[in-house]
Amino acid sequence: MKGTRVSAFFKLSKRDLKYDIPASIVVFLVALPLCLGIAMASGAPLFAGILTGIIGGLVIASFSGSQLSVSGPAAGLTVIVLGAIQSLGAYPTFLLAVVLAGVLQMILFFAKAGNIGNFFPSSVIMGMLAAIGITIIIQQIPYGFGLSQGMFSTGWEQMFSSISWGAVAICIASIVILVGMPKIKKLKAIPAPLVVVLLGLAAFQLFKGTPLEIQNSQLVQIPVVASVNDFLNLFIFPDFSQILNKDVWIVAFTIAIIASIETLLSIEAIDKIDPMKRTSNTNRELLAQGIGNMTSGLLGGLPLTSVIVRSSANVNAGGRSRQSAMFHGLWLLLALVLFPVVINMIPLACLAAILLVTGYKLANPALFVNTFKRGVDQFVPFIATVIAIILTDLLTGVGVGIVISLLYVLRNNMRNSFDYGGQEEEQAHKVVVTLSEEVSFLNKPAIRFSLQNIPRKVNEIVIDGRKSKFIDKDVILVIKEYEALYVNRGKIVQLLEVENKQNFKSIKKNKNVSK
Repeated sequence: MKGTRVSAFFKLSKRDLKYDIPASIVVFLVALPLCLGIAMASGAPLFAGILTGIIGGLVIASFSGSQLSVSGPAAGLTVIVLGAIQSLGAYPTFLLAVVLAGVLQMILFFAKAGNIGNFFPSSVIMGMLAAIGITIIIQQIPYGFGLSQGMFSTGWEQMFSSISWGAVAICIASIVILVGMPKIKKLKAIPAPLVVVLLGLAAFQLFKGTPLEIQNSQLVQIPVVASVNDFLNLFIFPDFSQILNKDVWIVAFTIAIIASIETLLSIEAIDKIDPMKRTSNTNRELLAQGIGNMTSGLLGGLPLTSVIVRSSANVNAGGRSRQSAMFHGLWLLLALVLFPVVINMIPLACLAAILLVTGYKLANPALFVNTFKRGVDQFVPFIATVIAIILTDLLTGVGVGIVISLLYVLRNNMRNSFDYGGQEEEQAHKVVVTLSEEVSFLNKPAIRFSLQNIPRKVNEIVIDGRKSKFIDKDVILVIKEYEALYVNRGKIVQLLEVENKQNFKSIKKNKNVSK
């Protein structure tokens, strides 16, 4: 790895600590419930979720090519992970697939495949950000009301009777603090999310024995570690005896490809909202992700990706460098070992408020308005990506957005293949068709249509290829076909540097046919 020194990965920047430590606390508070929720949704041990977050901070951030990206278990992989654990039959067998996925990502690093994300249109990336913001809001609303996700499928009467007004009060007060504190100059330096968590802890104690009491199901829940043995017993190791199992390799390839794409999309999106406008080394990010997934699989964790939710929370909290992500991993480790009882008293409602504000910033209505003003070819792929992600999943939605963007590119390419102009001279009508710099087979229908519909009164036709660097053979065949047609009709036809673009032999042109 030329130009990459391991020692440089762990060098702290004192200048950025005053920004990164407060931001790391915010990211830690956002990451903690997400790690637990994703582990639960994936059918994995809860410890695996926290372990994955720790590795994402302490390991991946140490090698990352991005200053603001935060890695951890990804919600976009939950369905794949759940199905893989069930199909492989044992969690240790699944862990082997995670290790192999990391190895495959290392191979992608050596293949220098980190530039894939550069080929994604900006409208699709912005649509992805907005969709994730809306998804976050939808997912966190139940927690703001003290409800479980499943309560929205019940009747309105039952759902309304199950609302925890204590959770509602905490959520509303938290949103007011998160929105209002940064606007007060004297309070701007204090991390608002930290105040929100302290408010939640205080409210949990104050509401006890009242109608607003917060139930245990409405609190963060992490494993309580009482001894070193308890901690060590939480680790699960991969079953290397299944190394020749083809199903393990299929899962490994699936995880490696999807995790890499999600990471590169996330990195691309984070670079767009980086206040310092830095460009991440995406190839080195593949190296970091490969090392992280190998480590996670070896210790019993879940697949890792760069995660847009935690990364955007890092940006919004003022993070400046990779230190923020690294410290967030350290806080997760200390919380698990030293403060599980305190962490388990934090209401989910105040964490939901942090995520609701983060989601709103990602899906700000101004983003929709500005994208609409940029034109239909930008807005349609943007809104299609948003809708598709919300209705399906991240990769499907991005795929839909890319396909629609390509359709607009093809349409514009077909329209811009030539300039069609007519000019009337004293005794003759003349049409000049000026071909563009690149004329591909996609332009053939438009060129054919224009040549076919040249008005009968036109006596002279000029097809000018002097600006073109490339003209597809199919297009040249169409031009030659209509050249012969109009020559036979007694028209004057001139081809200017058209045939030699593909070494075509010119047929004899009749430029002196009587009118």
